Amino acid sequence: MTQQLPQTPSTEPELAGVRNFRDVGGLPASDGRRVRYGRLYRSGHLAGATAEDAAFLGGLGLHTVFDFRNATDLKLDGMDVELPGVRNVNIPLTDPADGTEFWQMVRDGNMDELRGILGGGKGTDRMVASYRSIILDRTAEHSRVLHALAEDSVPALMHCAAGKDRAGLSIAVSLLAVGVGREAVEADYLKSNETHRRYRVRRSDTSAAGMSPEVMELLSPLFGAHSEYLAAAFDTIDQTWGGTDRYLSEGLKITPETRERLRERLLDEA
Repeated sequence: MTQQLPQTPSTEPELAGVRNFRDVGGLPASDGRRVRYGRLYRSGHLAGATAEDAAFLGGLGLHTVFDFRNATDLKLDGMDVELPGVRNVNIPLTDPADGTEFWQMVRDGNMDELRGILGGGKGTDRMVASYRSIILDRTAEHSRVLHALAEDSVPALMHCAAGKDRAGLSIAVSLLAVGVGREAVEADYLKSNETHRRYRVRRSDTSAAGMSPEVMELLSPLFGAHSEYLAAAFDTIDQTWGGTDRYLSEGLKITPETRERLRERLLDEA
Protein backbone atom coordinates (compact mmCIF):
# COMPACT_ATOMS: atom_id res chain seq x y z
CA MET A 1 0.00 0.00 0.00
CA THR A 2 1.45 3.35 -1.01
CA GLN A 3 1.97 5.70 1.88
CA GLN A 4 0.23 9.01 1.30
CA LEU A 5 2.40 11.93 2.28
CA PRO A 6 0.65 14.85 3.94
CA GLN A 7 0.00 17.80 1.66
CA THR A 8 1.42 21.17 2.53
CA PRO A 9 -0.59 24.04 1.07
CA SER A 10 1.48 26.27 -1.16
CA THR A 11 1.98 29.74 0.20
CA GLU A 12 -0.04 32.43 -1.53
CA PRO A 13 2.23 35.38 -2.18
CA GLU A 14 1.17 38.97 -2.65
CA LEU A 15 2.38 39.41 -6.22
CA ALA A 16 3.11 43.02 -7.09
CA GLY A 17 2.03 42.99 -10.74
CA VAL A 18 -0.36 40.03 -10.98
CA ARG A 19 -3.82 40.26 -9.45
CA ASN A 20 -5.99 37.50 -8.08
CA PHE A 21 -3.36 34.74 -8.00
CA ARG A 22 -4.19 31.57 -6.12
CA ASP A 23 -3.74 27.82 -5.99
CA VAL A 24 -7.09 25.98 -6.08
CA GLY A 25 -5.60 23.04 -4.19
CA GLY A 26 -7.48 21.65 -1.21
CA LEU A 27 -10.99 21.78 -2.67
CA PRO A 28 -12.94 18.58 -1.90
CA ALA A 29 -14.05 16.15 -4.60
CA SER A 30 -17.03 13.82 -4.39
CA ASP A 31 -14.87 10.69 -4.01
CA GLY A 32 -13.32 11.94 -0.77
CA ARG A 33 -10.11 13.18 -2.35
CA ARG A 34 -9.05 16.79 -2.71
CA VAL A 35 -7.52 18.87 -5.46
CA ARG A 36 -3.78 18.52 -5.11
CA TYR A 37 -1.79 21.63 -4.28
CA GLY A 38 0.60 22.82 -6.95
CA ARG A 39 -1.41 21.44 -9.86
CA LEU A 40 -3.88 24.14 -10.88
CA TYR A 41 -3.52 27.88 -10.40
CA ARG A 42 -5.57 30.90 -11.47
CA SER A 43 -4.86 34.61 -11.74
CA GLY A 44 -5.32 37.83 -13.66
CA HIS A 45 -3.10 38.55 -16.66
CA LEU A 46 0.70 38.34 -16.40
CA ALA A 47 1.49 41.40 -18.52
CA GLY A 48 2.38 43.50 -15.49
CA ALA A 49 4.41 40.87 -13.65
CA THR A 50 7.53 42.23 -12.00
CA ALA A 51 10.87 40.43 -12.15
CA GLU A 52 10.14 39.05 -8.66
CA ASP A 53 6.67 37.91 -9.75
CA ALA A 54 8.13 36.19 -12.81
CA ALA A 55 10.75 34.47 -10.67
CA PHE A 56 8.07 33.15 -8.33
CA LEU A 57 5.84 31.98 -11.16
CA GLY A 58 8.81 30.43 -12.93
CA GLY A 59 9.55 28.42 -9.80
CA LEU A 60 6.14 26.74 -9.70
CA GLY A 61 7.12 24.11 -12.25
CA LEU A 62 4.35 25.17 -14.61
CA HIS A 63 3.87 23.24 -17.83
CA THR A 64 1.26 25.50 -19.43
CA VAL A 65 -0.24 28.96 -19.00
CA PHE A 66 -3.74 29.18 -20.50
CA ASP A 67 -4.51 32.77 -21.50
CA PHE A 68 -8.22 33.31 -22.25
CA ARG A 69 -7.89 36.97 -23.29
CA ASN A 70 -8.86 38.24 -26.71
CA ALA A 71 -7.26 40.80 -29.03
CA THR A 72 -8.89 43.72 -27.22
CA ASP A 73 -7.44 42.58 -23.90
CA LEU A 74 -3.99 42.18 -25.39
CA LYS A 75 -4.16 45.68 -26.82
CA LEU A 76 -5.26 47.14 -23.48
CA ASP A 77 -2.95 45.25 -21.14
CA GLY A 78 -0.16 43.79 -23.27
CA MET A 79 1.31 40.32 -23.69
CA ASP A 80 2.17 38.10 -20.75
CA VAL A 81 5.74 38.08 -19.53
CA GLU A 82 7.61 35.04 -20.80
CA LEU A 83 8.30 32.30 -18.29
CA PRO A 84 11.25 30.16 -19.41
CA GLY A 85 10.28 26.61 -20.30
CA VAL A 86 6.55 27.26 -19.88
CA ARG A 87 4.15 26.83 -22.79
CA ASN A 88 1.70 29.70 -23.30
CA VAL A 89 -1.61 28.76 -24.95
CA ASN A 90 -3.98 31.55 -25.97
CA ILE A 91 -7.61 30.41 -26.20
CA PRO A 92 -9.77 33.54 -26.56
CA LEU A 93 -13.12 33.36 -24.81
CA THR A 94 -15.98 35.83 -24.98
CA ASP A 95 -15.28 38.86 -22.82
CA PRO A 96 -18.27 39.95 -20.69
CA ALA A 97 -17.32 43.50 -21.65
CA ASP A 98 -16.18 42.66 -25.16
CA GLY A 99 -15.00 45.31 -27.55
CA THR A 100 -12.67 48.27 -27.62
CA GLU A 101 -15.56 50.74 -27.81
CA PHE A 102 -17.19 49.33 -24.67
CA TRP A 103 -13.99 49.47 -22.64
CA GLN A 104 -13.29 52.97 -23.91
CA MET A 105 -16.73 53.94 -22.61
CA VAL A 106 -15.94 52.36 -19.23
CA ARG A 107 -12.70 54.32 -18.99
CA ASP A 108 -13.69 57.60 -20.60
CA GLY A 109 -17.50 57.83 -20.52
CA ASN A 110 -19.28 60.50 -18.54
CA MET A 111 -22.06 59.80 -16.08
CA ASP A 112 -24.86 59.93 -18.65
CA GLU A 113 -23.03 57.51 -20.94
CA LEU A 114 -22.31 55.08 -18.11
CA ARG A 115 -25.93 55.21 -16.97
CA GLY A 116 -27.01 54.48 -20.52
CA ILE A 117 -24.95 51.30 -20.94
CA LEU A 118 -24.88 50.01 -17.35
CA GLY A 119 -27.77 51.57 -15.43
CA GLY A 120 -31.05 49.89 -14.55
CA GLY A 121 -29.46 46.47 -14.20
CA LYS A 122 -27.96 46.49 -17.72
CA GLY A 123 -24.48 45.77 -16.39
CA THR A 124 -25.66 42.70 -14.49
CA ASP A 125 -27.77 41.53 -17.44
CA ARG A 126 -24.72 41.80 -19.69
CA MET A 127 -22.61 39.68 -17.36
CA VAL A 128 -25.29 36.99 -16.89
CA ALA A 129 -25.79 36.75 -20.65
CA SER A 130 -22.05 36.43 -21.16
CA TYR A 131 -21.69 33.59 -18.65
CA ARG A 132 -24.53 31.73 -20.37
CA SER A 133 -22.93 32.34 -23.76
CA ILE A 134 -19.52 31.07 -22.68
CA ILE A 135 -21.06 27.80 -21.48
CA LEU A 136 -23.20 27.37 -24.60
CA ASP A 137 -20.88 28.64 -27.31
CA ARG A 138 -17.41 27.78 -26.05
CA THR A 139 -17.71 24.02 -25.64
CA ALA A 140 -14.88 23.40 -28.12
CA GLU A 141 -12.55 25.68 -26.17
CA HIS A 142 -13.35 24.10 -22.82
CA SER A 143 -13.02 20.65 -24.34
CA ARG A 144 -9.57 21.62 -25.59
CA VAL A 145 -8.56 22.79 -22.13
CA LEU A 146 -9.73 19.61 -20.38
CA HIS A 147 -8.08 17.33 -22.92
CA ALA A 148 -4.84 19.29 -22.55
CA LEU A 149 -4.95 18.96 -18.77
CA ALA A 150 -5.58 15.23 -19.06
CA GLU A 151 -2.69 14.76 -21.49
CA ASP A 152 0.32 16.77 -20.36
CA SER A 153 -0.46 20.37 -19.38
CA VAL A 154 -0.26 20.10 -15.59
CA PRO A 155 0.79 22.04 -13.53
CA ALA A 156 -1.23 24.76 -15.21
CA LEU A 157 -2.10 28.40 -14.64
CA MET A 158 -5.34 29.76 -16.10
CA HIS A 159 -5.93 33.47 -16.49
CA CYS A 160 -7.87 36.10 -18.40
CA ALA A 161 -7.70 39.84 -17.70
CA ALA A 162 -9.01 40.05 -14.13
CA GLY A 163 -8.92 36.31 -13.47
CA LYS A 164 -12.55 36.08 -12.40
CA ASP A 165 -14.89 35.56 -15.38
CA ARG A 166 -13.35 33.62 -18.26
CA ALA A 167 -10.67 32.09 -16.07
CA GLY A 168 -13.28 31.58 -13.36
CA LEU A 169 -15.53 29.59 -15.66
CA SER A 170 -12.64 27.57 -17.07
CA ILE A 171 -11.47 26.73 -13.56
CA ALA A 172 -15.07 25.86 -12.63
CA VAL A 173 -15.41 23.49 -15.59
CA SER A 174 -12.08 21.84 -14.71
CA LEU A 175 -13.13 21.38 -11.10
CA LEU A 176 -16.55 19.99 -12.04
CA ALA A 177 -14.83 17.47 -14.29
CA VAL A 178 -12.93 15.96 -11.36
CA GLY A 179 -15.95 15.91 -9.06
CA VAL A 180 -15.63 19.10 -7.04
CA GLY A 181 -19.11 20.18 -5.95
CA ARG A 182 -20.74 23.38 -7.09
CA GLU A 183 -20.73 24.95 -3.62
CA ALA A 184 -16.96 24.53 -3.34
CA VAL A 185 -16.51 25.87 -6.87
CA GLU A 186 -18.58 28.91 -5.95
CA ALA A 187 -16.62 29.51 -2.75
CA ASP A 188 -13.38 29.64 -4.71
CA TYR A 189 -14.96 31.83 -7.39
CA LEU A 190 -16.12 34.41 -4.84
CA LYS A 191 -12.59 34.83 -3.48
CA SER A 192 -12.02 37.15 -6.43
CA ASN A 193 -14.01 39.78 -4.51
CA GLU A 194 -11.39 40.08 -1.77
CA THR A 195 -9.95 43.57 -1.79
CA HIS A 196 -6.36 42.59 -2.58
CA ARG A 197 -7.49 40.43 -5.52
CA ARG A 198 -9.83 42.79 -7.35
CA TYR A 199 -8.94 44.13 -10.77
CA ARG A 200 -8.26 47.85 -10.50
CA VAL A 201 -10.84 50.10 -12.13
CA ARG A 202 -9.11 52.39 -14.59
CA ARG A 203 -10.74 55.70 -15.43
CA SER A 204 -9.24 58.59 -17.38
CA ASP A 205 -11.09 60.95 -15.02
CA THR A 206 -9.66 60.16 -11.59
CA SER A 207 -11.32 63.13 -9.90
CA ALA A 208 -13.89 62.72 -7.15
CA ALA A 209 -16.63 63.02 -9.77
CA GLY A 210 -15.00 60.56 -12.18
CA MET A 211 -14.58 57.98 -9.41
CA SER A 212 -17.74 58.81 -7.47
CA PRO A 213 -19.77 56.22 -5.55
CA GLU A 214 -22.37 56.23 -8.33
CA VAL A 215 -19.70 55.54 -10.96
CA MET A 216 -18.29 52.70 -8.86
CA GLU A 217 -21.78 51.26 -8.37
CA LEU A 218 -22.43 51.35 -12.12
CA LEU A 219 -19.11 49.61 -12.80
CA SER A 220 -19.46 47.07 -9.98
CA PRO A 221 -21.20 44.39 -12.10
CA LEU A 222 -18.19 44.34 -14.44
CA PHE A 223 -15.50 44.18 -11.80
CA GLY A 224 -17.07 41.92 -9.18
CA ALA A 225 -17.62 38.17 -8.92
CA HIS A 226 -21.30 37.57 -8.18
CA SER A 227 -23.03 34.32 -7.28
CA GLU A 228 -25.81 34.98 -9.78
CA TYR A 229 -23.30 34.93 -12.65
CA LEU A 230 -21.99 31.49 -11.76
CA ALA A 231 -25.54 30.32 -11.05
CA ALA A 232 -26.47 31.36 -14.60
CA ALA A 233 -23.66 29.17 -15.93
CA PHE A 234 -24.79 26.20 -13.83
CA ASP A 235 -28.44 26.75 -14.84
CA THR A 236 -27.37 26.76 -18.49
CA ILE A 237 -25.61 23.43 -18.00
CA ASP A 238 -28.72 21.96 -16.39
CA GLN A 239 -31.20 23.42 -18.86
CA THR A 240 -29.18 22.43 -21.93
CA TRP A 241 -27.67 19.08 -20.97
CA GLY A 242 -29.61 18.02 -17.88
CA GLY A 243 -26.61 18.13 -15.57
CA THR A 244 -22.83 18.15 -15.27
CA ASP A 245 -22.19 14.59 -16.46
CA ARG A 246 -23.98 15.04 -19.79
CA TYR A 247 -22.48 18.50 -20.23
CA LEU A 248 -19.04 16.94 -19.95
CA SER A 249 -19.75 13.85 -22.06
CA GLU A 250 -22.01 15.34 -24.76
CA GLY A 251 -21.13 19.02 -24.69
CA LEU A 252 -17.37 18.77 -24.16
CA LYS A 253 -16.85 15.22 -25.55
CA ILE A 254 -15.02 14.12 -22.40
CA THR A 255 -14.95 10.33 -22.07
CA PRO A 256 -14.94 8.49 -18.73
CA GLU A 257 -11.31 7.57 -19.43
CA THR A 258 -10.37 11.22 -19.89
CA ARG A 259 -12.16 12.18 -16.68
CA GLU A 260 -10.22 9.50 -14.84
CA ARG A 261 -6.95 10.85 -16.23
CA LEU A 262 -8.00 14.32 -15.07
CA ARG A 263 -8.57 12.95 -11.58
CA GLU A 264 -5.15 11.34 -11.64
CA ARG A 265 -3.58 14.62 -12.72
CA LEU A 266 -5.41 16.96 -10.37
CA LEU A 267 -6.49 15.06 -7.27
CA ASP A 268 -4.45 13.68 -4.41
CA GLU A 269 -3.98 9.95 -4.06
CA ALA A 270 -6.94 7.81 -3.08
